[in-house]
Amino acid sequence: MPTQNLNAHDPLQDFSARNIALDGVTKRVYLAGSGPAVIVMTEMPGISPHVARFARWVRDAGFTVYMPSLFGVDGAVPSAQEGVAVFQRACVSAEFRAFANPKGPNAASPVTLWLRALARLAHAECAGPGVGAIGMCFTGNFALSMMLEPAMLAPVLCQPSLPHDSPASLEIGPGDLAQIKHRLEQEDLSVLAFRFAGDRYCKAERFAAYSQALGERFVAHVLHDTAANQASLPPFFEQVVASPHSVVTVHLIDEAGQPTLAARDAILSFFTQRLS
Repeated sequence: MPTQNLNAHDPLQDFSARNIALDGVTKRVYLAGSGPAVIVMTEMPGISPHVARFARWVRDAGFTVYMPSLFGVDGAVPSAQEGVAVFQRACVSAEFRAFANPKGPNAASPVTLWLRALARLAHAECAGPGVGAIGMCFTGNFALSMMLEPAMLAPVLCQPSLPHDSPASLEIGPGDLAQIKHRLEQEDLSVLAFRFAGDRYCKAERFAAYSQALGERFVAHVLHDTAANQASLPPFFEQVVASPHSVVTVHLIDEAGQPTLAARDAILSFFTQRLS
């Protein structure tokens, strides 16, 4: 893949953009590649050049990428202030449940219903045994909720950060979680998950809660903070995130032998194992 400037706007010209209507809701989705489908869900504050780079790695590994636009300006590198504005709008949007429910158990964000429908469509269009999905940061939990769709076979959770105000909560209802656990066991499936040890937004309590809920089906990888890239960070990550966070995008070091590159390769291998 050609070297690109990750701190400059990415026009996404090697993706085809489609407006996809599902369950009465239309969203723009960027597609590329061929082979079984993998849904790449963007981190906050949107489809950045770093997110697009990861999607291209998935494409080049032999998959059809479906990358939905969920928030932010597609391809942009926003300022810190612009990124905060995107985050604030998402937090109050009816599509997302960014905070825990103090009066009862959590439930998945409503947008996951649309994403499950996208998984069904992608499987119908691309065939193969099923679909993979990766969520990052704000969307990190969504790949697990998508396991309620039978076509979903390979969920990856990168630094799942919702709900923001409850580190040990999982942004999914207990009934759905039990159903997913049963499916994982019955079909001999697993969930891959990644975080940095010192992440301020995806803390150890969240992975502990996933492990308690899913047992050995939850395969966690915790990277040391020293493995995170700290050079030439986009403004939002340098000024707002301000901790090791994005395992396969901004904080990935694209050099042989680096733990973050090994994490990327483990994810691509997981998709290959489950979907080929």
